[in-house]
Formats: sequence, structure tokens, C-alpha cells
Amino acid sequence: MDVVARARNLLLSPSEEWRVIAGEATSVEAIYRHYVVYLAAIGPVATFLGTWLIGFGGMRIGFFSGLIFAILSYAASLVVVYVVALLVDKLAPSFDSTSDFLNAFKLVAYSMTAAWLAGIFAVIPLLGFLGLLGLYSIYLLFTGVPVMMRTPQDRSLIYTIAVILIGIIINFVISAILSRLFSVPYLPAA
Repeated sequence: MDVVARARNLLLSPSEEWRVIAGEATSVEAIYRHYVVYLAAIGPVATFLGTWLIGFGGMRIGFFSGLIFAILSYAASLVVVYVVALLVDKLAPSFDSTSDFLNAFKLVAYSMTAAWLAGIFAVIPLLGFLGLLGLYSIYLLFTGVPVMMRTPQDRSLIYTIAVILIGIIINFVISAILSRLFSVPYLPAA
């Protein structure tokens, strides 16, 4: 799997790319190894560099505490993908969808593409607001739900909203814990 081609195709032609993804024989481990580990690292690395070298709100964090924060943020984002995929799979029957953990994992992992790529803006904290471009991941999720989970069109929007709310809650809790531990301003974990 070519990470760059997959990310580009998801961003530029998501409907077609979801059909390709649905037909791929792969595994959770392969998706982690060939895609997630690279893209999920962008935000934590950029945040580390931005807050350590430049600072945020007049505050710079120390090298080692920043590094530990970045590592924990990265690990948390890897866990969040798996946990949200479990919940997506468990919710599937409630939305007249097909329960399939591998497809749920593909959906969650690949729909995060825009959010992970937008994490690069954290390298310059003043450009952090451009991270809002990562909201395109919501659209990726919405276009992927009917394909990956075989969700009827009339249930896709509400299923997408449920997944987004779950993701927000999980991400907020993890981010709050990490921010509290390291006494840094709220920074998204995933």
C-alpha cells in the first residue's frame, strides 16, 4: 500500500477510494503497519516541535516532557483508532448496518487521514487554526459509512454523527488527561 497515493485518493476522490478499500484483502495489523503508524505520528511530532522550539501562548515546554507528551499522544491516537473501530462495529446493527470489525477498522483508520495530515500545522503554533482543515475527515467518514459498513443511505448521517460524538468524547478525555499530566494547554491527542 502506497501511503501517499492512498491519502491523496481519499482526499481527492473519497467515494472511489472507499470502494477500492472495501475490496482489499488486508488485516488490522497491516493497516497499522503500512498506514496508521505514519500518519498518526504527524500531529504529535509537529506539536512537539512547535511547542518545544517555538512555544505556545508564551510558554515553551521542556525537551523531555515534550517528548514524553508526544509519545503518549501518539500511543493514545493508535489506541483511539482501535477503540473507536470496536464501537463502530458494535453500533452497526443499531443502524441497519453490517457488523464487520475489519471494515469498521478500515473506516476509522482511513477516515482519520485529513485530521492526521492537518496535524502538520501544529509545527508552527500560530498556524494551529489551520488544523480545522482536518474536519474534512468528517466528510471522509460520512462517505465511507455506507460503503464500509453497508449502511442504508437514510441511516448513514445519524451513524456518522454517532461515531463523531464517540470519537470526540474519547479524544477529549485522553487529551484532557495528557494536558493535565504535562501542564500544557489543551492539545488534541489524535
